[in-house]
Amino acid sequence: MSEHVLITGGAGFIGTRLASRFVRDNHTVTVLDSLIPQVHGEDPATTSTLLRSLDGIADVIVGTVTSKEDLRRALHNATIVIHLAAETGTGQSMYEIDRYVDANVGGTAKLLDILANEEHTVRRIVIASSRSIYGEGAYETSSGRRVYPEHRADADMAAGDFEVHAPGEGALRLIPTDETALVHPSSVYGITKQMQESLVMTVAPTTGVEPVSVRYQNVYGPGQSLKNPYTGILSIFSTLIRQGKEINIFEDGEESRDFVYIDDVVEATYLAATAPAAAGRIFNVGSGVATSVNEVVAALFAAYGTEVPTRISGNYRLGDIRHNVADTSALREILGFAPTVAFEDGVKRFAEWVLTEPVEADGYERSLKEMAERKLLK
Repeated sequence: MSEHVLITGGAGFIGTRLASRFVRDNHTVTVLDSLIPQVHGEDPATTSTLLRSLDGIADVIVGTVTSKEDLRRALHNATIVIHLAAETGTGQSMYEIDRYVDANVGGTAKLLDILANEEHTVRRIVIASSRSIYGEGAYETSSGRRVYPEHRADADMAAGDFEVHAPGEGALRLIPTDETALVHPSSVYGITKQMQESLVMTVAPTTGVEPVSVRYQNVYGPGQSLKNPYTGILSIFSTLIRQGKEINIFEDGEESRDFVYIDDVVEATYLAATAPAAAGRIFNVGSGVATSVNEVVAALFAAYGTEVPTRISGNYRLGDIRHNVADTSALREILGFAPTVAFEDGVKRFAEWVLTEPVEADGYERSLKEMAERKLLK
């Protein structure tokens, strides 16, 4: 059956790839996007390759999810909604609180308000949630008991202790976090993603719409913004490498994340939107592998065939988690999908694409200065 798909935030990194995926299977796509300069540049019509990639495949509406009028226009005839539109970036969220809450929570509330009170054709909504809602995620004690530690203390990290602790317990071992884990975000961004997901999963069924949540881990790949200094260490480090600048590695470099390649994210999201078995479910979308920042740097050096100086500084950001790795068994067991791109291969593909792009102005130092001025970067 051919669907009419609305992708909010659809001119972004994930949305443009997802639009192509739906069109490939003969679905119709509408994109609603505000084309923020942080991602698309000051003149998106001429500077945004992401926007240009939608030419001929999607109806693009320039607007915002914080406007009901824009949402109504975009929802016309839609049968599936993929709600990607959100302000992203853990660090920036800690001092631009109103903007994040307005866009992420307010925009989702307006979308659901229309579905609850006005005529529509939507049968399923997929909300792009985030691994950030888990906070520090799942760990195991020496006795084999699963625990969900609280956020790391500023005093501990200032003393150079970056590991995660639980009162009365010894060393903790990182284990994959599944969808039943405790939800306790450690950043404003994480709180807004939790609220987005909760709103959709609670309200949508009362309007006759099937909800699905996809909790994205750290998504990377060709098309990722090289302009935005607040998200994506692969982009940040790649720009520094191309400029021959030093890489400042926070903490001790052993902090880890679950990096998942864009093609795997797109396919998982497509299945979440179209598979009957996905209705009402929540899925982690990740690789299931934890990769440390030190390993990321080494992989980038290998991919670019060059190195720059590195400094393990012990700097840290309040709101950051120590480790993260997803349990992706639900995705595999319910939707029959498992990631196919290993990190080493994905980084090579990413680096090959980066080398075809212009070297972007370095906004990274400015972002660090902003955080330091607000005492969020130590």
